[in-house]
Amino acid sequence: MTASLPMYDFGAASAAQDRLWQGIAAELALRGLEAPPLLTRGMEDLMPHWLAPDLLMSQTCGSPFRNRLYGKVALIGTPDYRVEGCPPGHYCSMLVVRADDPRASLADFDGATLAYNDPLSQSGWAAPQTEAQALGITLRPGPQTGAHRASVRAVADGAADLAAIDAVTWRLLRPIDPDAARLRVIGQTRPTPGLPLITAQDRATEPLFEAIATAIAQLAPSDRDTLGLHGLIRIPPEAYLAVPNPQSPAQFAQ
Repeated sequence: MTASLPMYDFGAASAAQDRLWQGIAAELALRGLEAPPLLTRGMEDLMPHWLAPDLLMSQTCGSPFRNRLYGKVALIGTPDYRVEGCPPGHYCSMLVVRADDPRASLADFDGATLAYNDPLSQSGWAAPQTEAQALGITLRPGPQTGAHRASVRAVADGAADLAAIDAVTWRLLRPIDPDAARLRVIGQTRPTPGLPLITAQDRATEPLFEAIATAIAQLAPSDRDTLGLHGLIRIPPEAYLAVPNPQSPAQFAQ
């Protein structure tokens, strides 16, 4: 079996996630369930990992879940990071621009270039495009960076006008990334269901939910503060499926 927590795995959060996983594994053992001793890391392509029949647990993003994984994996639950302005278990994207950019709000960025981590990212691509569509403006695809941290750097270095950064990632980045200090927030996207935990399709989810929820509740205060993690929420798959899919970067060129 394999397990991973790839979405917020950098800085001090990595060690905190290792300790969280040890707590989850211990709770699973109390329930007579086996778990790998360590989290799997270093995967360039997460989709095969998420779809593997030996997957015990991983965290994915709302867009891959609704577009590629729904019906092929089982939904365990959604971690609650208590993102300001969002309901429990929900999150948003922070819209960031260079500190010296005179434009004040997203409405001022019609025709601007958006650095995005992945075309299948809810926070980095789908959320800002949905906001732009609601405003009647266009955000042109800028560089595909591969990671939120790289999108921050792209905007700071002038390779794009703005980026949309997962609010939890932004919270973790600000104290440690000098590029983040070169940016300012001009707004945030509307809340959507947060990054869900999944398991293989044929695996029972209730023991996993109970073990993970208990391990989160037992986190040391320092790890809770580092991760901003406060619980596990049940959000139905239908709530993820209801989030709109804007056009992809490739469709802009058509």
